[in-house]
Amino acid sequence: MTAEKLIDLLVARLLREHGKSKHHWRKVIGTIRLYSIATHPHCNWNAAPTGNFADVALIENILDDLRMAHPLLTR
Repeated sequence: MTAEKLIDLLVARLLREHGKSKHHWRKVIGTIRLYSIATHPHCNWNAAPTGNFADVALIENILDDLRMAHPLLTR
């Protein structure tokens, strides 16, 4: 799984469950930061969504689920 594919999964789920637009969700999600597996062996990625409180809370909840399913990403 790549960071871009993870964002695609996240956007698809947000659209399905909460509406709005792809552009809106991609802007709020921002980029996925990847870390070395040597220093982060259990989960090598992080996201820092920005936006209003409700949108960030929705994204953070889904990110928790995605971390369980896809803890390690490739470039």
